[in-house]
Amino acid sequence: MFKYFKDLYRKDHHPGFGALEILKYIGPGLLVTVGFIDPGNWASNIAAGSEYGYRLLWMVTLSTVMLIVLQHNVAHLGIATGLCLSEAATIHTPRLVSLSTLATAMMASVSTSLAEILGGAIALNMLFRIPVKIGALIILIVVVWLLLSNSYRRLEKYIIGFVSIIGLSFVYELTLVEIRWSEAVQGWLVPAIPEGSIIVVMSVLGAVVMPHNLFLHSEIIQSRQWNLQNETVIQKQLKYEFADTLFSMVVGWAINSAMILLAASTFFHSGIAITELQQARQMLTPLLGSAASMIFAAALLFAGMASSITSGMAGGSIFSGIFSEPYDIKDSHTRLGVLFSLCSTIPLIFLIGDPYRGLILSQMALSIQLPFTIFLQIYLTSSRKVMGRYVNSKLLIALLVLIGSIVAYLNMMLLRSLF
Repeated sequence: MFKYFKDLYRKDHHPGFGALEILKYIGPGLLVTVGFIDPGNWASNIAAGSEYGYRLLWMVTLSTVMLIVLQHNVAHLGIATGLCLSEAATIHTPRLVSLSTLATAMMASVSTSLAEILGGAIALNMLFRIPVKIGALIILIVVVWLLLSNSYRRLEKYIIGFVSIIGLSFVYELTLVEIRWSEAVQGWLVPAIPEGSIIVVMSVLGAVVMPHNLFLHSEIIQSRQWNLQNETVIQKQLKYEFADTLFSMVVGWAINSAMILLAASTFFHSGIAITELQQARQMLTPLLGSAASMIFAAALLFAGMASSITSGMAGGSIFSGIFSEPYDIKDSHTRLGVLFSLCSTIPLIFLIGDPYRGLILSQMALSIQLPFTIFLQIYLTSSRKVMGRYVNSKLLIALLVLIGSIVAYLNMMLLRSLF
């Protein structure tokens, strides 16, 4: 939780909760949304749409429903305890459990940052012909500067602006194509795993339900913290947090769906196999015009920049939590976590031969770590010692365990397909 906001509001401060006041609670969820409309999602969704048409849209729907439950639950942890997921794990679980889980979460944060920075670099290559490796260094420098020099509130405004630009870009793109809506509706509602699609299915899952977002949401929700001593205020916080989370996740669902719809309507029905994001942009030009391809590249750049910021924040939150400390960009542990999450990606990017494949595999790596974070979260939010009166109900525990089990099962299918 952010020290600035803890000091800003006195314990006896009581916020209003009128119509305009609700708008003050919109923001944390949109920062989480950026994490699942990142370049890794672009690669996964374009692969899903171009290779399998509308048939994998159901995975976006299922992942988003799972995400709403998980993010709402982890936000409760932050509001009710004043701790982020990493801090709570360090304080309330055995050291071996917390260290091993948080270490893998840091690796997942690096994998996330890899996709974000790589995606931004690919966008720079599309727009300005800058080599991908040089572009990655440019994105890294800009993102690190933004994180170390700007306040959270300013960053939040940037992110909301980026999300708006990305969303409007895809609205424009979809007006240019002919969607087969009957097939799309069937794809959203009817699960199907076409032969050979398990890696793409898992990459879509890993691109939507992301471990670092669970840590991030439990941290940034505390920027709206008012008063942990007043039960009425906490109840209202929980209520408006859900509105923020639901609205933001639906926005993310719509943008992810739009990516698959665009890929299915242009590439799949034209029989074009997409093997890299640059190719997707090049193929959009003859199909939809030069304006569409430029907007595609510009939106990808905004997605890469915005998601790199939130990935770095998540890395800082996870690492500082290992030392039972809140996220504070002025603190050495937070800064070290931010820099490790972001800077570790550069050697990997220089070693990657196929950037597009690297994006997809990075999302698959996230899905492998995800069950560990989910079951850690379930343990903490189901503990009365941790949550007090806000402990999970039996019904919610059952739903969370079901979600964790689905993720674990899909991971076993993935490993089986690989070996």
